[in-house]
Amino acid sequence: MITTHILDLSLGRPASGVRVVLAAVEDGHRRTVASGVTDADGRLKDLVVVSTTLNAEIYELTFETGPYFISHGVQPFHPRVSVMFEISDPDQHYHVPLLISAYGYTTYRGS
Repeated sequence: MITTHILDLSLGRPASGVRVVLAAVEDGHRRTVASGVTDADGRLKDLVVVSTTLNAEIYELTFETGPYFISHGVQPFHPRVSVMFEISDPDQHYHVPLLISAYGYTTYRGS
């Protein structure tokens, strides 16, 4: 299972309405696995439906942050944030949070 949430550090609140795309990456090629939009709490809990089988491989989460910031009247330096990570045990829960501002971001493996 893969989940994510986004916090806007510049406003001190969740980033809602951000489109997120999950892709599997193999030999430089991306295959879209799932996509969705963050809810009012900045979370995307159902990005991957329970019936989807994930493989042990490299994945990429792409966060479309540009439209989010522009809707708040800010021209972002990073219009899109991509985070690559590797799943070694598909039975584990992988939570990948994103902390953003218009000029920077950070991420980590959450719980």
